[in-house]
Amino acid sequence: MFTLAKEAIYEKEVKKSRFIAKASPISSVEEAFSFLARIREEKATHHCWAYKIGQHYRFFDDGEPSGTAGRPILSAIENLEIDGVMVVVVRYFGGIKLGAGGLARAYGGCSAKCLQTADLKRIVPMTEIEVMVGFDHIGVLYSLAAQFQATKLEERYTGSGLEVKLKIERTDCPSLVAALTDATAGQITVSTDC
Repeated sequence: MFTLAKEAIYEKEVKKSRFIAKASPISSVEEAFSFLARIREEKATHHCWAYKIGQHYRFFDDGEPSGTAGRPILSAIENLEIDGVMVVVVRYFGGIKLGAGGLARAYGGCSAKCLQTADLKRIVPMTEIEVMVGFDHIGVLYSLAAQFQATKLEERYTGSGLEVKLKIERTDCPSLVAALTDATAGQITVSTDC
């Protein structure tokens, strides 16, 4: 799965109508609507859009016939397997009606081209784990966390040792847990969903 590394733009004219696709990486609904407000062009006829954040998505036709704008934009996002993205297609009407099929092709095609030409970055699924070790195994914990490139989020000393919350790539999580268990001869407590 991929997301955008930075904002992207693509412009195309179809039968005298100007379509401008603008895409931005987002991580929340608030960011999506903030992007929409920021790029709004007051003289444009339509601002059709779609966003996808994980399993959450939404699209809007902004006065175009139902299903001819927002849905094709969302389809472009899904077909290219991009997540955490908002695409807004701004249309300046040129006086010639395109029909339902023409609109869907214009909105979907412009969105797809915008996303295809954008700088993408791979999304790495992460997970958090909580580890509790005795004082004897703190060095082992730090060493293995570094080896698996886990990021320390929190750390707290207790009367019996150390509690640490780590963030790690989901695919590496089971291996880290197994390595910690082996290196401490099972004298470790791990809370995780990996």
